[in-house]
Amino acid sequence: MIISMRPHATREEIEHVCERIREFGYKVHSIEGEERVVIGVVGVGDVTACLESLEATPGVERAMRISAPYKFVSREFKRERSIIKVNGIEIGGQEFVVMAGPCSVESEKQIMETAEGVAEAGARALRGGAFKPRTSPYDFQGLELEGLKLLRKAREATGLAIVTEIMSDRDVDLVAEYADCMQVGARNMQNFALLKSLGGCGRPVLLKRGMSSTIKELLMSAEYIVAHGNPHVILCERGIRTFETATRNTCDIAAIPVLDELTHLPVVLDPSHATGKRSLVPAVSRAGVAIGADGLILEVHPCPEKAVSDGAQSLTLAGFRQMMRDLQPYIRLWTESRLSRATRAVALPESPVAV
Repeated sequence: MIISMRPHATREEIEHVCERIREFGYKVHSIEGEERVVIGVVGVGDVTACLESLEATPGVERAMRISAPYKFVSREFKRERSIIKVNGIEIGGQEFVVMAGPCSVESEKQIMETAEGVAEAGARALRGGAFKPRTSPYDFQGLELEGLKLLRKAREATGLAIVTEIMSDRDVDLVAEYADCMQVGARNMQNFALLKSLGGCGRPVLLKRGMSSTIKELLMSAEYIVAHGNPHVILCERGIRTFETATRNTCDIAAIPVLDELTHLPVVLDPSHATGKRSLVPAVSRAGVAIGADGLILEVHPCPEKAVSDGAQSLTLAGFRQMMRDLQPYIRLWTESRLSRATRAVALPESPVAV
């Protein structure tokens, strides 16, 4: 359920509503705006009786049932788009954000050269794995703490925000100390212990769709993070596993507008994992901009043929620069569209769940 309080409801009215909700056996999740408070209600109980009671409670403007199983990440809970701030960068707002870097942090020379190159070309964040989940136990597993320290050094040198993968709930505090954004990889999308821990990590989370996961399952995983206290979640479409073998995965490009209808969370596209082929990354990147993604996360390496992982899908620095130049006309149209949509939203009557 969603309980929308009247504008400027008093603190006593809000606390009384929360207490009534708890009396019905539900949990309370409150979002406070400058003028309005929206209260999310989750749990099991007599929904009809609770709704009728709350609608008659002083300070309540509207009480309504949410039909989606994912409550806090749904458009029903919050109609306006969420803007997630990552070290000063706004994802989901009026800027198309590109995150780029190697699959794995391999050495200081490699990560510094990449960071400087992608920053010069227009990237706003550096991605790079210090902890790497690999299919084979014999493959390179990452530099771990040393890799995190190198990412921090790259941030200090370039100003880029750092996005790096977190694999275990045991490492949340360690990675949060170095990262600006915690990435949950496809293999860990339903690692529920990890998702719960990320609810209290104090960092934005970039949540990748599992390779065999539905959109509903992706949103339910996001719900775990938000329900445990962290509303700062970015979704990532990175391709799914199908019968097709021409590409590493099948890029579900339609997932982007579908998610835009279902959730207020921003959505980025990973064309590197979605295709697995360097030659296809620029075209799929253009498609991502055109269809309305909030950004891209790409793999870039100074010398892909020497990469310890994902070299075949990694752009060279020169290739990344060229792709960024080619994207500019698409990004200009994206910006115009986003500004136009924002103007239309301002002109519409205020949403009953606006915060």
